[in-house]
Amino acid sequence: MSRIAETFALLKHENRRGFIPFITAGDPDLETTCELIVELDRAGATLIELGVPFTDPMADGPVIQRASERALRHGFGIAEVLEVIADARKQTEVPIILFSYFNPLLQFGIERLAREGQRAGVDGVLVTDLAPEEATEFAETLRAQDLDMIFLVAPTSTDERLRMVADRASGFIYAVSRAGVTGAREEMSAEAEKLVDRLRRVSQLPVAVGFGISTPEHVADVWRYADAAVVGSAIVGEIEKFQNSSDLVGRIGQFTQRLLSERGHVQGSEAR
Repeated sequence: MSRIAETFALLKHENRRGFIPFITAGDPDLETTCELIVELDRAGATLIELGVPFTDPMADGPVIQRASERALRHGFGIAEVLEVIADARKQTEVPIILFSYFNPLLQFGIERLAREGQRAGVDGVLVTDLAPEEATEFAETLRAQDLDMIFLVAPTSTDERLRMVADRASGFIYAVSRAGVTGAREEMSAEAEKLVDRLRRVSQLPVAVGFGISTPEHVADVWRYADAAVVGSAIVGEIEKFQNSSDLVGRIGQFTQRLLSERGHVQGSEAR
């Protein structure tokens, strides 16, 4: 059983829900990224999505696009991102998912990514622009290194597509709450709950809901019907706001704890 599967199994056993923060690797710098991974675990993260910065992040809204732009100025690649994960592994066992577009992974080399990713402590990979119909070889390469392949589904996904994802995914399935790009929203879409219900009919994998979740109320609402809530732009926006602050890492930890305030207890390393 993978570390991701073990984590969700523990949540289910304890009748709890998960929290998955997203940050962009290298924003504001790689050293801080390592510190943020450790702090997010301490603050209550169940898993962490680590975004690989990309020059054309078409699925992302302006907040995460700007984070990619800031990170890319440092001129690093996937090898350096894996080094950050390996460094973080000295202090945390929280599952880490690489969140990327396909092009930088292809340039790095898929077999190399699986091999070196597993060695660094990566637990899974989510490729935003790789359709499940085209992902068979990629998923098999990851699986050979005991890495999970995470797929995205959306309210517009057909039942046939949901069944295909259910057949090929491992770890969990990421349900997009609404169509469009990433970004914080004032209100959650009712389509997300309907999508999770459709997924439950075809898969027993845990389901995490993301896109637009930005408040404690949003997180608590998602916990009603899904196994985990994903928060990206709201956290990345806080990093942007305090990027030059000496206590950036602590501020992000406090912001994360506020997002979890509706739950009433911390679920990070202290609870595990």
